[in-house]
Amino acid sequence: MQASGIDITIIALYLIGTVLFGFLFIKKSNSAEGFTAANRSLPGWACGMSIFATYVSSISFLAIPGNAFGGNWNPYVFSLTLPIATYLAVKFFVPLYRDRQEVSAYSYLEFRFGPWARIYASICYLLTQIARMGTVMYLMALPVSELLGVSIIAVIVVTGFAVTIYTLVGGIEAVIWNDTIQGILLTIGAFVCLGILMFGMPEGPGQVFEIGAENDKFSLGGFGPSLTQQTFWVVLIYGIFINLQNFGIDQSFVQRFISAKSDKDASISTWLGGLLYVPISAIFFLIGTALFAYYTAQPDLIPAEYLEPGNKDKIFPFFIVNGLPTGATGLLIAAIFAAAMSTVSTSVNSAATVVYSDFYKRMLNSEATDKQSMKVLYGTTLVLGVLGIIIAIAMINVKSALDIWWKLAGIFSGGMLGLFLLGVFSRASRNIEAIIGVICGVLVITWMSISATETGANLLGGFASPLHNYMTIVLGTSTIVIVGFLFTLILGGKSDEPNQPQQAE
Repeated sequence: MQASGIDITIIALYLIGTVLFGFLFIKKSNSAEGFTAANRSLPGWACGMSIFATYVSSISFLAIPGNAFGGNWNPYVFSLTLPIATYLAVKFFVPLYRDRQEVSAYSYLEFRFGPWARIYASICYLLTQIARMGTVMYLMALPVSELLGVSIIAVIVVTGFAVTIYTLVGGIEAVIWNDTIQGILLTIGAFVCLGILMFGMPEGPGQVFEIGAENDKFSLGGFGPSLTQQTFWVVLIYGIFINLQNFGIDQSFVQRFISAKSDKDASISTWLGGLLYVPISAIFFLIGTALFAYYTAQPDLIPAEYLEPGNKDKIFPFFIVNGLPTGATGLLIAAIFAAAMSTVSTSVNSAATVVYSDFYKRMLNSEATDKQSMKVLYGTTLVLGVLGIIIAIAMINVKSALDIWWKLAGIFSGGMLGLFLLGVFSRASRNIEAIIGVICGVLVITWMSISATETGANLLGGFASPLHNYMTIVLGTSTIVIVGFLFTLILGGKSDEPNQPQQAE
């Protein structure tokens, strides 16, 4: 099925409108402060909607339904940990960043442990965001490619550059206001799709729940004590650590805390962004279950090749292209664009901010003028956009983009959450204890990452990690905190005074 003229028009107008929207903020973003922090002037509800839209992304919009179609609701446990992470962020991290008033999340680590800690966390963050950009753009390209009858690579390149342009000209303020609009659009798109699926069942909406229950599709996973399988507890623990990392130390979230016009607005943005995702992500899981029921009850509506295990990320795109009426298809594709663009633009802007604040201004030119700063921010934005496109193309033909992304997030995080937690909660820990903790944490992460591959597991033999790979970030983070705290006791760390940075940002 090829797109109708109406669908193509909707998609084209949305893409063009999004790019042009960025130009409305070009004057407000022509300084480093405006580009990276929106001059600290935005309302909390807008920053919260931006956090929500970033969280949804095309990873949620497409990969979650694909996972629910091929499995069950076990990954939804990840969403259930958000209130915990949100509370801890509002309690400890938001006040920390608001008090310090620095745009970089990682300047705190230099304040506590010295320049090496800031560099370490910044590099880990950049690797994570580049992987995230690639995953998001790849998932976005799947349905668009099928709809328009063009190659996935062409879709990735065109939309990747479109996102990069509006992020470059509009800065963080354009990103946040665009995210607000996109968050509304993608939520409407999800409800429209779910409604069509539910009422498209031969025996009505109730049949979705009947077929889903018969096939154990609503299961949250096993409740056994094993840490080697993807059980309820493994995803719960993984979710707490990843979501605390997102809300506590992720540069893109910190920029929203800083961009809010007051401390109260910063807290509002955190609660709104975190709690809104819990019910909306449930909608995406229900879409996946509904897709399973829809094609189980009507198997003649889908070619058998789409039902093979390696194609689960393509199920929802197939339905969007072949199962929706004219107009609704265009709306859903626009919603997927919205989800992808909000996440990619956020990642590009925040990563560019890290390069500027943690490397260029901190190490190369602490007295940079606004003109010099903007050249660096513009250039870095372009480079990061291109890198995201390259990674997206490399993602083609993976079995499950969601699984790949979760694995990469656990590896590239580098246990940097552990370093933050050590700095915040162990005031006596010093530079040397932090270094020892990080070295041990990186070794654990490396060991578990190698063990997760077939070649690595065979090489390590009996020394391979038996744990599920989602536990990588859990053990990496915990190792840094525990080892750092123990060596603080052993070496007799007593000073509550943090290391001061060699020069202010």
